[in-house]
Amino acid sequence: MLSYQALPTLRHRVQIAPGDRFKRVSDIVAATILLLLASPIFAIIACLVALDGGPVFFAHWRVGRNGVPFPCFKFRTMMMGADHCLAEYLELHPEAKHEWQGAHKLMHDPRITGIGRVLRALSLDELPQLWNVLRGEMSLVGPRPVTQAEINAHYRDAAETCLSVRPGLTGPWQVMGRNALTYEARVSLDVAYVRSRSFVRDIVILAKTFGAVVEGSGQ
Repeated sequence: MLSYQALPTLRHRVQIAPGDRFKRVSDIVAATILLLLASPIFAIIACLVALDGGPVFFAHWRVGRNGVPFPCFKFRTMMMGADHCLAEYLELHPEAKHEWQGAHKLMHDPRITGIGRVLRALSLDELPQLWNVLRGEMSLVGPRPVTQAEINAHYRDAAETCLSVRPGLTGPWQVMGRNALTYEARVSLDVAYVRSRSFVRDIVILAKTFGAVVEGSGQ
């Protein structure tokens, strides 16, 4: 069962603007249509992921709008016992430990399964987050959904800005380099997005995300 420590909400909640209401309605409509269209893909991926006998879905606690935590859903792409594997791997590989501390990701992660690498390359592991969108925890486009540890380590004064809106299934980080970006650059992109967000910009990001998925430049 998932567990988490209660996270404090932001003291100053953002007033909901008409544009935010329109975005929420758009998210619901688009996520519903995408879930219906992607249902055959969901079934195929679920069967492939379940071949090793483990659960199909994985949920990791992320920090949402106003600092409220939520379970962020994905198709499972890692082997069973991944946390123990990571701790052992980082102890044996100091260079990987340094990489993990800087980006919270590994370029060559030993925990990822064969089908998991394919799903990540095509960003298909994130399809279940459409359910997060319907639940109101995420938006189709927004800042990266991150953990409390990442916020504490990297966001500082940018935290309140980034947590003033729902995190996104995709966002500027997804189409402007992803893992090639420094963490500082990722945070800057999120802040710039929140401060200048618009419906037109969201459409552009969604279109570029589709292009990135087709090219297989995920992960």
